[in-house]
Amino acid sequence: MGSQFRFSDVAQSLLCCPVCKGQLELQDHHLSCQNADCSSVFPVVNCAPILLNEDASIFSIAEFEQEEGHVPPSTGSGVKARISAALPNIDVNPVAKQNYQQFTQQLLQYSEHPKVLVIGCGNLGQGMEELVRQSNIELIESDIYFSERTQLICDAHDLPFTDQSIDGVIIQAVLEHVVDPYRCVAEMHRVLKSNGLVYAETPFMQQVHMGRYDFTRFTHLGHRRLFRHFQEVESGPVGGPGMALAWSYQYFLLSFTKQKALRKLIKIFTRLTSFYLQYFDRYLVQQSGVFDAASGYYFIGKKDTKILSDRELIKLYKGNI
Repeated sequence: MGSQFRFSDVAQSLLCCPVCKGQLELQDHHLSCQNADCSSVFPVVNCAPILLNEDASIFSIAEFEQEEGHVPPSTGSGVKARISAALPNIDVNPVAKQNYQQFTQQLLQYSEHPKVLVIGCGNLGQGMEELVRQSNIELIESDIYFSERTQLICDAHDLPFTDQSIDGVIIQAVLEHVVDPYRCVAEMHRVLKSNGLVYAETPFMQQVHMGRYDFTRFTHLGHRRLFRHFQEVESGPVGGPGMALAWSYQYFLLSFTKQKALRKLIKIFTRLTSFYLQYFDRYLVQQSGVFDAASGYYFIGKKDTKILSDRELIKLYKGNI
């Protein structure tokens, strides 16, 4: 296909048509499906292919063509970003760094040069720093909007990759934003190799964020059932009841007004007055009671041919009820 894309030629060779899974060929800054029964055409904008199955997506290719390759400035720059960085945070993940270390170790056991698909790469996920520093791991970073990290635009409901071509998939704080998380997980299972690994984080007790693009929450067992086609390596809470309480406190106050300026002040106030709750989570995240009260959960799993039955599922309950 050539080397004009933001990822390697080897990664390019793994791409396929998101509509029919047919072979793609680069022609005049477009990728064309070579299946005569399909013949879909996908533009390349800012060196990022726009690989969407428009008939099954809430997004359209035209939306990204209109962007004309615009990539927004880094969220780490500007006065607002510096002020935000100076404030204490209520979005704290005490286990992500350790989880990514385990994910990385597992990956390197199966492949010397694994290729990892990141679904939702706009912001570097908490704890991913060490994984990014691994020069022998190639990250293929996808999202549904342009950012400095986006290498291709795709919808997780129809991943544009050939069967059994990816070593690992990361989907951190994304599954709540897809219309059909079960279809997305099935797509991850399809593109992963036989020993492929998945790392997922999904909220349980968090209020709506990203507005109209927020659809679903999962309990620990609900999250496990979502990945029932995977063998569990490890799972558990990523944020405890302290984070859940801080979010509820913030959204309680935000409920009183629609004024943007006042809402910004409320967010600053709640961060200054509830950040300390995160320190309880550093202890509580290790307790069994947190499984009923967590802000969210993680799952590390290996692709499997067996399916976890619902009878087996309910035996995995780890709470206190």
